[in-house]
Amino acid sequence: MPANRVTMADVARRAGVSPTTASFALSGRTDMRISDAARNKVLEAAAELGYRPNATARSLRTKSSQTIGFVSDAITTTPFAGEVIRGALEAARAKEHLLFITETGGDRAVESGLVNGLLDRQVDAVIYAAMYTHYVTPPPELHGRRVVLLNCLAPGFDAPSVIPDEIEAGRTAGRALLAAGHTDGIWAIGGHQAVPATPDGIFAGIERMRGLQEVFRDAGARLNGVAECDWNTEDGYREVGRLLAEGHRPRALVCSTDRVSFGAYQALAEAGLSVPRDVSIVSFDDQDIAGWLKPALTTVALPHHELGRRAVELILEDGPLSASSHRVPMPLRERDSIGPARPAN
Repeated sequence: MPANRVTMADVARRAGVSPTTASFALSGRTDMRISDAARNKVLEAAAELGYRPNATARSLRTKSSQTIGFVSDAITTTPFAGEVIRGALEAARAKEHLLFITETGGDRAVESGLVNGLLDRQVDAVIYAAMYTHYVTPPPELHGRRVVLLNCLAPGFDAPSVIPDEIEAGRTAGRALLAAGHTDGIWAIGGHQAVPATPDGIFAGIERMRGLQEVFRDAGARLNGVAECDWNTEDGYREVGRLLAEGHRPRALVCSTDRVSFGAYQALAEAGLSVPRDVSIVSFDDQDIAGWLKPALTTVALPHHELGRRAVELILEDGPLSASSHRVPMPLRERDSIGPARPAN
């Protein structure tokens, strides 16, 4: 049988004081006339007995449960975004809060039920998160609540968003090539991902291309073309192979993801071209594969851990929250896939 929970009355008896005195001492109240000796006795008794305050009773008194709901579509079941959860958990623990993590699988009915379940449990706030950056419509249950949007945006919804700084990431990738002297013969593989499934492109692709084109334009560099495709290994392999078959000889590639880069490596190797001697490559995401490729891939990292941490810190700040965008920097992981520019043949 589990041991009985130590109560405030037990602490008071051990310290030889009244329950009221014990309550004031343990709550840190300094506006009551309690002697230092009595306060010390209470604290010593609490430590000896292993007393822990009743969280439910405290929440009724303070109007705070010190809990945060975390609702995502698919973050918890994907290997690449687990750092988001770790960052959020660490930030919550640092502020003595608990994180209730739920996942909807993208099902709106499930989402509504989970959100209501969290609200029924009196969470202080909710982080509404997405696996990849895109526009969302939060459930009506969250309107008027304390909410932070993580890796998503909701125009018209009065809550701040924490997202990766994809525009600056595009600039970073462009600057990495410019620093090696690349100003021509550059192709983007994946681009905006303006393909039949997403004809208008996707948020990350559009913003990365915007930043990339901006720094190239300012430097007088030239992006020779964009091969729009899905962001998978087979797509990178197919599109780079197609460019080579059509007679193009790129001297640098900007790949939309590390998976696309892996396919590009394969297509170049089959054509007898070497990275980075013949073709330099810069990419995005910094997945595990990036460090294992030969040569290791230079890539702009998604700041998963920092995204989770920043969302929790923001939601625990004092004062009201309002619609605003908080962009988290994406650092460059410099490795071996970018070499000095070579003159055109």
